[in-house]
Amino acid sequence: MADDGPVEHGYPHLDTVRDAITALYKRLSYDTVQTFATSVAPVDVAFADTDDLHLGAQRVAREMVRHYRLPDARPIISFREMTHAANVELTAGPEYFIELNDRFRTHRRDIGAALAHEVMHVYLHRLDLSFPGTRENEILTDTAATYLGAGWLLLDAYREDSASSQKLGYLTPEEFGYVLAKRALVFGEDPSVWFTSPQAYTAYVKGMAQARRDEQQPPLTAAGWAGRRRYAHDRRHAPGPAPQSGVPYAFSGDRGGSLRVSFPCPTCHQRIRVPVRGRVRARCSLCRTVLECDT
Repeated sequence: MADDGPVEHGYPHLDTVRDAITALYKRLSYDTVQTFATSVAPVDVAFADTDDLHLGAQRVAREMVRHYRLPDARPIISFREMTHAANVELTAGPEYFIELNDRFRTHRRDIGAALAHEVMHVYLHRLDLSFPGTRENEILTDTAATYLGAGWLLLDAYREDSASSQKLGYLTPEEFGYVLAKRALVFGEDPSVWFTSPQAYTAYVKGMAQARRDEQQPPLTAAGWAGRRRYAHDRRHAPGPAPQSGVPYAFSGDRGGSLRVSFPCPTCHQRIRVPVRGRVRARCSLCRTVLECDT
């Protein structure tokens, strides 16, 4: 939790975020991901200053449990002084003890954001899905909460001006915006209408631009002129030296001597391998996205 401290920007964790999206599709399946087409509604996690602190926190926690479809999980909420925003004790259940930072006693509108992250820890624990390393696992948790419809709250908790700053979660604001944009492109949902923070909206716009760039990389037909020209150059020299660093595709030969190209699916980032023979329509086996390619 960045509280009046420096807020990191940009995309330093982008590779891990993309790995997390792939892992979600692999562990949940396309059909299960589709059941999260509707995000948590603002009205369901609203928290007024006049609400009872503990009863209100329990209500919001139950909403997160409902959204993540954890009917036999019972979160028990308490507050204490700590460095981090929150902490959850992962056990066999059905009760899970969640501690929230004391600052949420007076910043109640952000309790939903903290619980979106902590209850997602429970969800991933139940799935037995994790990444090695604490930071990588926290990035997975932020990404999963956002992609499955509750993480817009985490981005909306980001506020920054010349005198103060606040950010929850391990992703940068732009990375939260990127994952929200990836979700929006899949489900046709516009989360920007729920933002109360203008900084959150700006980060979402930047994240959407980055997500759109995923759809404009060769060999996809939506690639721009410069990318297509670089791809044509690399194809002429394939399967020799690997293309220059920074390009998403790689060439290889098959047993029959034919050339193939592999590249990440712009939706789930699983690598797809198709023959190099001009116009090709490919279908990602993981997220079922149909891709128009010019190989």
